[in-house]
Amino acid sequence: MFTGLIEEIGKIKSIQGGGKSIRLTVSARKIMDDVKLGDSIATNGICLTVVSFNSTGFSADVMPETMSRTNFGLLGAGSRVNLERALRVGDRMGGHMVSGHVDGLGEVVGKEQDDNAIWVSIAAPKNILKYVVEKGSVAIDGISLTVAYVDEKIFKVSIIPLTQEDTTLTSKKKGEKVNLECDMTAKYIEKFMLHRDEESAQVEKSDISMNFLKENGFA
Repeated sequence: MFTGLIEEIGKIKSIQGGGKSIRLTVSARKIMDDVKLGDSIATNGICLTVVSFNSTGFSADVMPETMSRTNFGLLGAGSRVNLERALRVGDRMGGHMVSGHVDGLGEVVGKEQDDNAIWVSIAAPKNILKYVVEKGSVAIDGISLTVAYVDEKIFKVSIIPLTQEDTTLTSKKKGEKVNLECDMTAKYIEKFMLHRDEESAQVEKSDISMNFLKENGFA
């Protein structure tokens, strides 16, 4: 579990393999001081497991499912990535609950300066936008951000100077893809409501059947 508060911008040192899966090696400094084998590190918002490391970076395996859902296939050696170590019990919860399981890709469709802030507009598919609400939270390339505007095609976030400096988002060009993770609370509520509706429908059918039997003298 993560918070979406980026600790460091790392750089992809190498990508081995190709096609459906890769081994990624990322250069980093700040986050390496207490890393252990098997630790989770969110890399552009994707929860990766450390399979090897030293004082200057770590390596992780990326499976086909992750490659198909994220922007990893569009990155190469030298690409900058947002890094965050897993949340520890007792840490302050400064962002929001981020699982590191990306829902899909969005596309940067606009950037606009607004005094000290930068507005970034992201186009996203309907199956993601249905979970995006104004003043709710969304993770973009692992960055916890507040949604300032949303409609049927895009949503917008406003980036403060600190986030501009400490993350990669405002360096993204128009047309670039970003990883999106919606607030998991909305997905759990949707699942619960669907399950409740199915149970209600089954009870209603059972009641109708029982009434039919009674009316016709079978019960």
